[in-house]
Amino acid sequence: MTMEELAAIKKLDFNMCMQCGKCTGSCPVSSKSKLNPRRLMLETAYLISPLTMYPPLNIQEKSEIWDCTTCSTCSYRCPREVKPMDVLIGLRGLLVEQGNVPSTLGDAMEGVYKYGNPWGLSRGKRSDWAQDLKVKYASEGEKVDLLYFVGCAASYDSRAQEVARAMVKNLNALGIDFSILGNKETCCGNEICSLGEKGLFEELVEKNLGLFDRYGVQKIIATSPHCFHAFKNRYGKELPVRHYTQYFADLVNEGKLKFSGKNEKVVTYQDPCFLGKHNDIYDEPRKIIESIPGVRFVELSRSRKRSVCCEGGGGRMWHDIPGERLAEDRVREALDVGAEVIAVACPFCLLTFDDAIKTTGNEEKIQVKDIMELVAEAL
Repeated sequence: MTMEELAAIKKLDFNMCMQCGKCTGSCPVSSKSKLNPRRLMLETAYLISPLTMYPPLNIQEKSEIWDCTTCSTCSYRCPREVKPMDVLIGLRGLLVEQGNVPSTLGDAMEGVYKYGNPWGLSRGKRSDWAQDLKVKYASEGEKVDLLYFVGCAASYDSRAQEVARAMVKNLNALGIDFSILGNKETCCGNEICSLGEKGLFEELVEKNLGLFDRYGVQKIIATSPHCFHAFKNRYGKELPVRHYTQYFADLVNEGKLKFSGKNEKVVTYQDPCFLGKHNDIYDEPRKIIESIPGVRFVELSRSRKRSVCCEGGGGRMWHDIPGERLAEDRVREALDVGAEVIAVACPFCLLTFDDAIKTTGNEEKIQVKDIMELVAEAL
């Protein structure tokens, strides 16, 4: 892909960028990385202009491109909607085509290609987490009215599996009929798309759409905001998908989510980037948390549109960079507002915060739990 093709595909007018620096000023990783969205926009504009007197962008020297979490803060706050994040993903695509990818990210891509998940684990183990639970598997000839799309993290990571287990227990407790794809499920491809691997992403789109058609899927609920975002915004067709917080918030509003127990904790909430900034879903998770008897809800000092990325998106689950992690700072922020529990609605947030609580030595002071776990404890 040439930069001219990139500009045409993204339909971006680089002349609209007024170099205000708002993108770089709001980038959550710019304080510990050379990543500078404003400068990348300028250098990319020079590269695609045939009349420039500036030297061309040497993309091979831009290793910081892989530091981006694709949280979309730069695009969200751009006053002219130039979308620096899309440009960065396009630049990643160029590096992918040249084979210039960090080894850990290359391994994640290869894992998705071979095994349908970025951890490179066996397809046959994808639904092991559900072995002792009451679940219905999608089958030929039967339409799936409600598909629970588990996702890679909740299928394979031992901590995130607890979220999938809580989800199943909650749906069963409420008498909701649902199915899962089991070992037929494959990666949604959101992080593959964010890493610029267009060809592999298109294969995953085709495979998942084929599965949805094959089983006559009518509605989908997803564990991960990343899966939700991919299905909703990146698949090129309208899919009946909702994030689980939307689904359960409706149950609260309809009076169908009723609790028999209490959870007497001070709880705060981390807005996942792919739920909040990317899709403007802020109220639904809070609705569920506040409906749980006994919970006292407190906001982080930076929340909703001002929320800070956990540093797990954009492939960063498989690519670490030196310096204090954003989630570590967020843990201290949660302690400052008196929280005993950090509630999350994303497996990546769950894993980054779980690690941050340990690295900051706060295991005795605070916990991180997915909203589905909090619901399961009080049902």
